[in-house]
Formats: sequence, structure tokens, C-alpha cells
Amino acid sequence: MPLAVGPVAPLAAHDLMVFLLQVGLLLGLAVLLGRLFTRLGLSAVVGELFVGVLLGPSLLGHLAPGLSEWLLPHDPARFHLLDAFGQIGVILMVGVTGLQMDLGLVRKRGATAVRVSVPGIVVPLALGIGLAFMLPDSLLGRVSDRSTFALFVGVAMGVSAIPVIAKTLIELGLLHRNIGQLTLCAVTVDDIVGWLLLSVVSAMATVGVSGGQILHSIANLVVVVVLALVLRRIAKAAGPRLANGAAGPSVLALLVAALLLAAAGTQALGLEAVFGAFLCGLALTGTPLADPNRLAPVRTVVVSILAPVFFATAGLRMDLTALTRPTVLLAGLAVLAIAIIGKFSGAYLGARISRMSHWEGLALGAGMNARGVIEVVVAMVGLKLGVLSQEMYTVVILVAIVTSLMAPPLLRRFMARIEETAEERLREDALSPKELAAHL
Repeated sequence: MPLAVGPVAPLAAHDLMVFLLQVGLLLGLAVLLGRLFTRLGLSAVVGELFVGVLLGPSLLGHLAPGLSEWLLPHDPARFHLLDAFGQIGVILMVGVTGLQMDLGLVRKRGATAVRVSVPGIVVPLALGIGLAFMLPDSLLGRVSDRSTFALFVGVAMGVSAIPVIAKTLIELGLLHRNIGQLTLCAVTVDDIVGWLLLSVVSAMATVGVSGGQILHSIANLVVVVVLALVLRRIAKAAGPRLANGAAGPSVLALLVAALLLAAAGTQALGLEAVFGAFLCGLALTGTPLADPNRLAPVRTVVVSILAPVFFATAGLRMDLTALTRPTVLLAGLAVLAIAIIGKFSGAYLGARISRMSHWEGLALGAGMNARGVIEVVVAMVGLKLGVLSQEMYTVVILVAIVTSLMAPPLLRRFMARIEETAEERLREDALSPKELAAHL
């Protein structure tokens, strides 16, 4: 029986040309500005986000609206092509982050890390939720439920960013210090809990906040975790074959396929796609698939090509002109203050409970305060689900940038007050360049 409808027409020549121009321009500028910001001692992510600021509504949209509309048309079908490219990048980036989690470090310093991590999450989460209930209605997205909005803001305040923190510790020569190791360990716990919270809150934004729906989302979460444990057993069973380098490139292709399918699975269950990729990566840590040398080709493509385009597209959605409105500016300053105070006070409290010194507590707060990559992902999810307005999205991205920029100078200042031990000097000699690279 012939098909009632003919085959789908291929992408029009003009649309394809615009799409290629968009990706090429965003990637080229992201690389250039990322390197420039790195030379200035800042995070490359800030430079990549700034590309979107230059080409988006913050600058080009005001100075040359005609050119902006031609290059970045508001037609959803065209913009979604660019969006899809960026989403592939962030899913793989989060998956690779999960693969590089050091669970051995968590087991080694687990008790102290949990004591630091729990208040480090709970305090900013609680303060963020409380502040969100006082923010004006104009900052809410099209999802008008105030409770979901408040929970989302709380999660955004509670997360930290392992890539930014690890890079900062290495650049400052602090990875071998006890505080550096503990910071990485506590942030690993932070990230795992943060992704769980983001997944539940995202499900609430999608299906509602009734008790039955929340229980359904938690049940789905349990199913996903069980499947991740099964995947881990399978990967470990196949370890000897993978360790021998069998089917090298094919194994990498299967790894990418697993991350994408895991993301699709959690998305289908009403959980967030990035959570599936993260959990899949986490399940494969400690297996040959997580070997830094084996991961190098995938990581190079993700970090050098796909991720910069994602951050540039994230910047396209920022509108810094919104900060000229007093309401948005005051809300932004309040959110930034709560983010900083909440993370610092939570980490400091955890350090003091663990009988650490005043300066050690401040150093932990400085390290864990960096939001970076994870906060950008949380903001994008909130905007996509309609929980955050564009103005609130801009505010959250600015929190990610400011807190990441604060980390290096504060860490340098606080760590100068903490005497280096003989154990730390031995650890510094033991850390090889390959081990350092594995943390990035």
C-alpha cells in the first residue's frame, strides 16, 4: 500500500547554509574568546558564554537587529537545529564528567566529605528557596507554580562545578593539598545530589507537584538508578575484554551511544536528559571505559567542539539589557548574595563540624562556591522547561560567571594561611601529569 504522505523533504539549501554559518561562527568565536579569557586568568567557559552575549539580544540584537534576525532568526524550527547541536554537546559533556568522577576519593574521605557536603548543599538550597518566594512574579517562567520555581532556584544555588574547581586547584598548585582533595571529594558528592535534585524538580515542572506525581517521579528515579547498577555490573564483567583494547573505536562509539540512549531514557521517564547521561557515566567509573587514555578522543571532541557551541548558544539566551530595569537588577544582586553567602556558610559550617580550622573552612567555601558549567546547565534546563523567565535565566548565568571568577583569588588568599604538611609534599611528588589531566 503506497504511503499517504510522501517522504520528508530535506533541509532547504538556505536553511542548511544558515545553520552551518551559525555553528562555524559560534565555534570559531568561542575558541578565540575562550583562549583570550584563559590568558587573562579566567575560565574559558566565560569567554564562550560571552560569544552569545555579543551575537545575542544583549549586543547585536540592539545594534544591528536586521543582521541579528538574518543570522539568528527567531523561527523556532531554525533555532531548534542549533539547539539540538548544543544539546548533544552538553549531554556528552555531562556524561564524560560522570565517567571521570573519582569515587575512590569519595570512599577514602567519605565521612568528612559528607559532613562538608550536606550543609554545603542544604544551606544554599534553603536560602535559595526562601529568596525565590520573595522574588517578583515577572521572573517566573511560563510555568506559574511558585513552589516549582522556588525549588529550581534552590537547586541552582546548591550546585558546584567539578571541572571549574579541578582546573582552578591544578592551576594554583593546590590539588595535592588536603583541602584541595577534600574540596574535590565534597563537590563530587554535591554534584551527585545536585543531579538527583535537578531531575526530581524537572519532573515536577513537567508533571506537576501533586503527591502522586512526585512519588511517580521518585519511583522512576529508583528504576533508573537500579538500571545504572546493572549497567555497571555488565561493564565490569566485560572489563578484561575492554582492557585489552578490543574493537577500540567501536567501543568509543558504543560508549557515546550508551550516553545518548541513557539520556533519551530518562527524558522519556519525565526526568532530565542530562541526568541519564551523568548517571550512565557514573555507572561506568572504575571500568576500562573510564580510562583517561581511552576517553581522550571523545573528551577532545566534546570539550573542544561540542561544548563551546553549547555555551555560546546558552549566551545567546542572555539579555543583559534586562539588568537596566531596577527590579531585575535588585533581584540579581539578591540572588548573587544568597548564592555566595549560602555556599560559604554551608561549607564553613561543615568544616567546623569536622573540627577543621577557620581558614580551612573559608578555603572550602571558596572552592565549593564556583558554579561554572553545572549552573549553566541548570539554567538552560530551567529556561527550557519554562520554570525560569529569560530575565531570571540571565541572573542565574551571571551567578555562575561571578562565582567562578571569585574562586582563584580567594583560594589563593585563604590557602596562604594554611601551613603545608609533609604528607601534602609527598602527595605533590606522587601526582603525575597524567593524574592531573584526569581531574580536568
